[in-house]
Amino acid sequence: MSIFADLFFNFYQKAMAVKIRLSRHGKKAHAFYHIVVADSRAPRDGKLIEKLGTYNPNTNPATIELNFESALKWLNQGAQPSDTARAILSYKGVLYKKHLDGGVKKGAFTAEVADQKLAAWLQEKSIKIQAKIDALMKEKQDKSKNRFSAEQKVKEAKSEVVAQKRKALEEAAAKAAKPAAAEAAAPAAEEQPATEQPAAEQPAAEQPAAEQPAAEQPAAQE
Repeated sequence: MSIFADLFFNFYQKAMAVKIRLSRHGKKAHAFYHIVVADSRAPRDGKLIEKLGTYNPNTNPATIELNFESALKWLNQGAQPSDTARAILSYKGVLYKKHLDGGVKKGAFTAEVADQKLAAWLQEKSIKIQAKIDALMKEKQDKSKNRFSAEQKVKEAKSEVVAQKRKALEEAAAKAAKPAAAEAAAPAAEEQPATEQPAAEQPAAEQPAAEQPAAEQPAAQE
């Protein structure tokens, strides 16, 4: 009897020493994490027992890749998740699956019913996640549209100001040019010589034609 008790105690002690936790990777400002199974008595950067997946909080919503069956296996063997790991396992439905398996063992419902419950839960979860993604995408598009509209209004306002300044400068230049043109035209008018009228031509006086004496005809011989 003591042998079985010792084996159970050793197994329980070993199981309690196993933790499901996160292992940090990546840069300081953009860290991501591995979801791992490790001995809680080992150093934080010590040897890992198994990698269950990854967790990237830099995306919205966070990106989680998880080996569902392996995580469930370690939970059933008594592995203790950290607070963040527990939240991830709950988010992915591992804790709910463990709860359903407990109900099956107690005879509360059949395994088929448990599978149906889990499938319905996962579908509902997927719909919620997709709705959040769509809402975030729409919000991003709306912000981009509003920003573009605001930039266009600023550009139009600047163009209007530039056009008004250009118009004012052109009007000022035109007003300044009128007196200068008038002053330049006045001396030119004074220096213009008077137009000489051509003398009227007098018709030439007609001289009477000189009368020629009539030529005398010789008298006819008798």
